[in-house]
Amino acid sequence: MAYCNWSGTSELNTLYHDHEWGVPLHDDQKQFEFLMMEVMQCGLNWNMMINKREIFRRCFDNFDYDQIAAYTDHDLNRIMNTAGMIKSPRKINAIINNARCFQKIRREFGSFCNYLWAFSGGKTILYDRHGEGYIPASNELSDLISKDLKKRGFKFLGTVTVYSHLQACGIINDHGDDCPRYQYIVNNFPTIRKRRRKEKGVVHFVSEY
Repeated sequence: MAYCNWSGTSELNTLYHDHEWGVPLHDDQKQFEFLMMEVMQCGLNWNMMINKREIFRRCFDNFDYDQIAAYTDHDLNRIMNTAGMIKSPRKINAIINNARCFQKIRREFGSFCNYLWAFSGGKTILYDRHGEGYIPASNELSDLISKDLKKRGFKFLGTVTVYSHLQACGIINDHGDDCPRYQYIVNNFPTIRKRRRKEKGVVHFVSEY
């Protein structure tokens, strides 16, 4: 395999790769969970996020954005004092803020999924050469969505973080084309092929086997 070698780095990563990452997601609560984990990951690594996922779940009411939007300073203190939690008041406050912005998008578009999937016409994007392992840190689409989210008040969602979210929620299929999950997505969901545009930080993930 090429890019998907990361999936075997731990049992939790294998489960995440095989059952969640890159599968087109049309559930708002899961969208918020993924966005929340991306915010917590800023400046850190994914392995820490996947290992702390259950702590996040307990701290943030199972990622219920309506409950999180109503959090007060009491909740901030509760979360900060939770054993094993990442002690970042800026990130925690950003998640509370983002939950409120998330609610506004739902009121405007009916759901956050309606809003986000409109950027790809409801289809999973297959970019040229991504299946070969040429994966960027950001691109034109993540730039566009990041700018729009920031206009709507979201925090900690720069273009690199948004690109990572688009991979996770299946708007971009960045599984290696020799990964069984790549073909599963192609066979079971509507897709569209596009040329790469304004890609930055492109890395070629070379197969180790």
